[in-house]
Amino acid sequence: MINRIRDLRKAKGWTLADLAEACDPPTTAQTIGRLETGMRNLSIKWMDRIGRALDIDPQSLVRSEDKPAPSVVAILGEHGPEPLAKAADAVLPTELLGDAPLMALSISASTGEYRSGDQLWMRQLAPEDAGKAINRDVLVPRKGGRFYFGRLIDRQGTLVGILPPGLGQKQQVVDDPPWIAVAEMLVRPL
Repeated sequence: MINRIRDLRKAKGWTLADLAEACDPPTTAQTIGRLETGMRNLSIKWMDRIGRALDIDPQSLVRSEDKPAPSVVAILGEHGPEPLAKAADAVLPTELLGDAPLMALSISASTGEYRSGDQLWMRQLAPEDAGKAINRDVLVPRKGGRFYFGRLIDRQGTLVGILPPGLGQKQQVVDDPPWIAVAEMLVRPL
């Protein structure tokens, strides 16, 4: 098994010290470094602890040596593509978005900034956490198995206001939705 702690930590933009502090109970950056490099055994207990700290499924911390993982081979910066000193595992959306229920919205017609064929990965929030999604694109269920999609622009009590992505459309208001899904990642085929 290949240990992926470093790749997942870096995908979140964390340092060794950040991850060490996020562990419960906190540990040291040196211990995290040893776990990443294999100098210390990555037990199930450590996998659970680091998985909780990163808000990911602990089994994402390892992968099989038999099945090659997608890898990041270059970074596109202001001076063009530059190689990495060492190839890193590409982190999939399902590994980055934590334990919250995931869903995807498939775009079949271009609207707003979205194109036909796009897929929007979304993380489900409880209604009381809707404040975290203000000014973000959301999917909100409404009665009869239908949905509203657009920018969450307002929240007052149990009411949420959504501005659809198309030009000239009116704000939609949903009273007490059972959940709100916030857009986390856009997947666009080329």
